[in-house]
Amino acid sequence: MNSNCRKIDKLRLQIPSFACVPGCHDCCGPVTASSEEMARLPVKSDAEHDAALAEYNCVHLGPQGCTVYDQRPLICRLFGTTPRLPCPQGQRPEEWVEASVERQIHQLIASTRQVLV
Repeated sequence: MNSNCRKIDKLRLQIPSFACVPGCHDCCGPVTASSEEMARLPVKSDAEHDAALAEYNCVHLGPQGCTVYDQRPLICRLFGTTPRLPCPQGQRPEEWVEASVERQIHQLIASTRQVLV
């Protein structure tokens, strides 16, 4: 396992969780992820990507929500856990993600090649 994969796993454990509003997918738009994160996700066809982008959705958004929830990228995990990426429905964890963890996530994103999920 390379160092970025270890960083990703370590950061994932530090992001608080919270309950989403059932049926809401407001934050499930197109996002980018590193190649390490993409390797954890199923490969989608160009047609599937095009259809999702036409709706401004993530290609992994299904009728019941995120189809890759356990492996979703860090940026998806960060949504709703910081005042800088608030949940459109006002949901949030009891405690915001620690500022140092948020900085580390943004630094990792900035330091790795990102591709459209």
